[in-house]
Amino acid sequence: MQLVETIAHVRELRRQFSGSVGLVPTMGYLHEGHLALVRQARNENSTVVVSIFVNPAQFGPSEDLASYPRDLERDLKLLDEQKTDVVFMPSDEEMYPLGFSSWVDVEKVTERLEEASRPGFFRGVATVVAKLFNIVQPTKAYFGQKDAQQAIVIKRMVADLNMDLEIIVVPTVRENDGLAMSSRNVYLNSEERQAATILLKALTLAKELWQGGEKDAEKIRYQMTSLIQKEPLAQIDYVSIADADTLEELKVVDGPALASLAVRIGKARLIDNMPLG
Repeated sequence: MQLVETIAHVRELRRQFSGSVGLVPTMGYLHEGHLALVRQARNENSTVVVSIFVNPAQFGPSEDLASYPRDLERDLKLLDEQKTDVVFMPSDEEMYPLGFSSWVDVEKVTERLEEASRPGFFRGVATVVAKLFNIVQPTKAYFGQKDAQQAIVIKRMVADLNMDLEIIVVPTVRENDGLAMSSRNVYLNSEERQAATILLKALTLAKELWQGGEKDAEKIRYQMTSLIQKEPLAQIDYVSIADADTLEELKVVDGPALASLAVRIGKARLIDNMPLG
């Protein structure tokens, strides 16, 4: 496993690769959800590149950039066990040198849900991912279903800008209690961790209502919201039943849809989702 810190070194290595190249972009503090992406990339490609970069461009002024969890030594051990070929670990200055002033804005699908609560978030995500795609030139790139809106935004960017790679979305990996794996789960104490199971319960309720024949999206949102409000530690950011491609809120669920939510518990802001159809 090669550890690389500069763009020039990645490009030098890229010229030596033969066959398909799989890229797994991460912000580190790896968990089983990340490793599921790495394993699928390993199964489908000749070379696997994992990036570890806590991207400052996607954090708002009141968000947790400085305290975002990090454990590089553990991350590298886990990636070595998965037979990762290259780990790209650039500095902030390497990715955003003095004078940097070019940004990628993906419109429409970014205008709701996460962006409403975190203005500028997807500009930061799209920009850094576009840079990683240009640097690594992967054949395939791997993202988790847990960050469903992010995956939709990246797919839109790749299609709109004619990027020559395939985006693979890997199913959400969950803890034994159903909580979607996330680096931010470390912020939860034991009581908050128990309360956090309400996210999956609300999503499961949405799926059960839909499978039972309920097509009225507002009724599904109402039932989800009512259930979450029974948990005193949970503060709802949003509850959504939206079109699976455009993320526009639905009145009637008559095609592929996405049930998603963001809930604050303690100092953690947790997101999760479940496809309907």
